[in-house]
Parts: sequence; structure tokens; C-alpha cells
Amino acid sequence: MKGCKICGISDLNTLNFIINHPYPSQFIGFICNYKKSSRYVEAEKLNELLKLDKKKSNFVAVLVKPDETILEEIKHLPFDYYQIYDSTPDEIKEIKQKYNKKIITALTVSNQDDINKYKAFEDVANILLFDSKGYEKTQSFNHNFLDNVNSSKPIMVAGDIKTDDLNNFKDKPFLIDVSGNLESDRGVKDINKIDKFLNTVHNINS
Repeated sequence: MKGCKICGISDLNTLNFIINHPYPSQFIGFICNYKKSSRYVEAEKLNELLKLDKKKSNFVAVLVKPDETILEEIKHLPFDYYQIYDSTPDEIKEIKQKYNKKIITALTVSNQDDINKYKAFEDVANILLFDSKGYEKTQSFNHNFLDNVNSSKPIMVAGDIKTDDLNNFKDKPFLIDVSGNLESDRGVKDINKIDKFLNTVHNINS
């Protein structure tokens, strides 16, 4: 396992906890333009949240088919990566060049054929993310589909992964992306669950 990302952060206390944890996640994701999600954060609130010193973590803007309006709204914010859903390779390339950001290309998966779409995005992606088709809903897919991925790019994996599932990934070179399973209520992160998750990732990797 190469590390982890915690996604859907929307409050300062949780963000502070992750950043200052003994084993912080390498990536912290913020839902920037997908209003159906209970984890959506408006640009005005992002301005306040992202004033923190991110220390060892990378901030990730999660964007579903972003238009120029949202890209201009967030361009001044200290995001290290844009995680982009539902855009073509050409659209992503244009965003990458214009805003000078690293890209996590998100591919949604329900079957083996969906996996192979990654080949079209390798040139524009810094990281390839394989997620379920659930978007704001926590859904899974068969992670064994990834056994056939042969890419030089880092692989990130999401889709209803629980802390108790992490041992299944200990010998795989993946970054693990979690959100809903670290919540006590829909959209509300649970500090105790985050603590257990980050400690478990560290213990597996050490």
C-alpha cells in the first residue's frame, strides 16, 4: 500500500485533526462543485478552510465535469491536485495546462470494461483513480478488476473501502481513498474512525 487519501472534508476541526495526526493522510479531498453531495463545500467556505498550514498533506479539489466558473473561483486556492470526473482527456489536458495543477483522473467502474478506459487518460493524469459509480453514495466495485491494470502512473482506489478491509490491500501498490466509511452520520466525519484508519494504514505500511 502506497498511502491514503481522506475525502469529503468540510469542517475545520476534522481538517486540523488529519493534518496534525502523527500519521496524516498524504491527500485530503474537498468536494468543490458537486452540490448533490452532503460533503459539498462552497467556495467561500473553502477560502476559510484552506488557510491552514497543510504540512505533509496534499490538498485535492474534487471536481465533476468542472466548468470555467468553478475553475476560476478556486484557482487562487492552495490545491495541489485537481481530481476530475466526467471530463475527456482533451478537457483535462486544457485544465492542467491553464491552471498548472497535478491531475487525479477519476474513472468510475462497474465492470471490467470500465477499467480499460484508463489507457486514454494516462498522458494527462498524474494519478489514476478507480472509483465506483456511486458519486455521493457509498458504493463498491470488484477491486480484483484492477489486477490487469498495467500503468506507470500511481493508482488510487476508492469504492466503499472500510478500515477493516485494508489488509486486503497490504501487498498491492495502491493509494487508498476513503470518505463515507469514516463518517458517523451522512457527511459528518468521525474523528475516532479517522484515527483508527490512519493508524491502521501506518501499521500495515510499517
